[in-house]
Amino acid sequence: MISKIIIIAFLLAIIWCLASSFVFLIQDKGEGDRVVWRLTWRIGLSMLLFVLIFAAYQLGWVKPSTPGPIGLKPPAEAPPGDG
Repeated sequence: MISKIIIIAFLLAIIWCLASSFVFLIQDKGEGDRVVWRLTWRIGLSMLLFVLIFAAYQLGWVKPSTPGPIGLKPPAEAPPGDG
C-alpha cells in the first residue's frame, strides 16, 4: 500500500512541475530560466520514479498484476532431447 502512495505522490509532483512550467512559460514570455528548471525537475523526478519502481520490482516489494503487457504467458520449456 505504501508503494502505491509513493508512486501517486511522485506522479502528482511530476504533473505539478509540468503545469507550473507551462504557467512560467506563459508569464515569462521566453525570458528567464524558470521553465527550464521546472522541466529539469520533472525529468529528474520521472527518472527517479522509474529507478524506484525497478528497484522495488527487483526486491519483490511490488508485483505485476498481469502476466504481461498484452497478457502473454511465458513460453513452456522444451522437453529434453529436442535440441
